[in-house]
Amino acid sequence: MLNFLNKNKWRALFMLVLCTIIFLAMQHLLTPKKTLIILQPDQFDPTLVDDSKLFVKKYHKVAPFELINQNGDTITQEDYTGKIYVADFFFTVCPTICVPMAENMKLLQEEFENDDEVMLLSHSVTPEYDTPAILKEYAVRKGVLDHKWNLVTGDKEQIYNLARKSYLAVKDAPYGGKYDMVHTENFVLVDKEGRLRSRTYDGTKKEEIEALIEDIYILKETYKN
Repeated sequence: MLNFLNKNKWRALFMLVLCTIIFLAMQHLLTPKKTLIILQPDQFDPTLVDDSKLFVKKYHKVAPFELINQNGDTITQEDYTGKIYVADFFFTVCPTICVPMAENMKLLQEEFENDDEVMLLSHSVTPEYDTPAILKEYAVRKGVLDHKWNLVTGDKEQIYNLARKSYLAVKDAPYGGKYDMVHTENFVLVDKEGRLRSRTYDGTKKEEIEALIEDIYILKETYKN
């Protein structure tokens, strides 16, 4: 028996390696790839959704928009068509959740700094105060890269409609003006077709940002097939 093993050890080793490769290949083929669901308004917390969208179950996409960024440039949906992006809502003098949200957006910026496929978009919920000049000062302070991350302001009604009818990321203000809103910590992942994907992410938590980064890479992979 020992003689046989000695004479055939290379053949046995080859067969062992071959069987291992076949086993791993089969395991890979049989393991389902993680995919990100396409979200619809009826899957969100109703307090984040405008009444007109509450029962929408399919075909939801981000509506066309035209806003102004920190450099005074006009930003539209065309700038984000064919891009994966993360959207959120903030205001520059927010002393609470906006602080970690900005830090975590910067982590996303660092992760995808050299990736033209991924962008960031932050909307001011106080556009009457957050002028392009104010946004520019804030952008410099936070280390915003202009080619990667747009901070936008504009018509308050449009931003309100985007927040509650498109991104589904803010709450209606119980008091105040018609288009006042209460922004949340939610980060929203948007695919190249303008659809919301996977889930909302708590922009104040590092572990949520790690999960978001993982999901962005998963989404990128789907466009390779």
